[in-house]
Amino acid sequence: MRYPRFLEKGGRIGFIAPSFGCATEPYRSDFEDALEWFKSNGYRTVLGPNCFCDEGTGISNIPQKCADEANDFLTEDKSDVIISCGGGELMCEILPYVDLEKIARSDPKWFMGYSDNTNLTFLLNTLCDTASIYSVCASKFTAVHHKCVDDAFDVLCGTKLSVSNYDRWYKEVRGERAEDTDEDASGKEKPVDVYVNEKTGDTFDVYEYRQKIFHGSEKCDRADMSGRLIGGCMDCLVNLAGTSFDRVSSFADRYKDDGLIWFLESCDLPVMSMRRALWQMENAGWFKNVKGFLIGRPLRFDDTFGDFDHYDAFIGALGKYNVPVIMDVDIGHQFPQMPIISGACANVRAQGNSLNIEFILS
Repeated sequence: MRYPRFLEKGGRIGFIAPSFGCATEPYRSDFEDALEWFKSNGYRTVLGPNCFCDEGTGISNIPQKCADEANDFLTEDKSDVIISCGGGELMCEILPYVDLEKIARSDPKWFMGYSDNTNLTFLLNTLCDTASIYSVCASKFTAVHHKCVDDAFDVLCGTKLSVSNYDRWYKEVRGERAEDTDEDASGKEKPVDVYVNEKTGDTFDVYEYRQKIFHGSEKCDRADMSGRLIGGCMDCLVNLAGTSFDRVSSFADRYKDDGLIWFLESCDLPVMSMRRALWQMENAGWFKNVKGFLIGRPLRFDDTFGDFDHYDAFIGALGKYNVPVIMDVDIGHQFPQMPIISGACANVRAQGNSLNIEFILS
């Protein structure tokens, strides 16, 4: 696995938009705020041509132009590290134009992003043997931000190689609020606070961090595992399975001595689609040599099919591997997000409602 050079003080941070650009509010003003934050902290910023574009379908520009921007920044001396402007919908369409062979031959650079950016963070690992960072996109680096954003930047700078869960998480309130009972309408624990985004007006229920730990199908209080981290947003991953970009089985063989720890989260998938996605990934040979699973809170956290919820979707599919499965981890679409060095080896320790991931760059 190739590990890029970490960002040094005064270094150049490149921004590209292989998925959505920062063309609409609040993303545009947040991105502009972020650029000022980086500059005020002594860093130089280099913007790709698509950062403020809204010319494409589900991405910032037409696929060829998005790929040209990614190729340019990943293979030329434009910047020292790269952060994606945002997530989106159809980044997969740029992949035929991304020169992954040239990227694999070039000096590696950190690329950071999440959600639709899985199309690049994941393939950098499996096709280019290059580590990447699965974490927040550029517009989160506003002057006032959550600790997870500082953690992401510290990982990008190489000053933090161990991350832990956060005390609270945020779930957007849609529709009528549940009555003041011990549990909310979803049957989950009652929120401990309410947060309102002053810029957008969006309201979030705030919950204490609660994780569920399993070994196989059995609940337990503790889990320890070591292996090589790989994963991302399942919506994107399942779309890659079985395509010409799917070389996961050979990746699992290549790193069989380490074994794989899969980190998975989802955006649009309802619970039955999660289960089907796991079936497809399993039958594509993705889970061989698996050492464990880290499962983020899905965006559709409360979705059920009758009594069947996301715990049933994952444990029912993954329990057979008889390895640790840690559910409702701080990754993905339910804020906040622990940064993950995808492609790195890691020691994972979970006990009760505490989780720590130590990255090992080997």
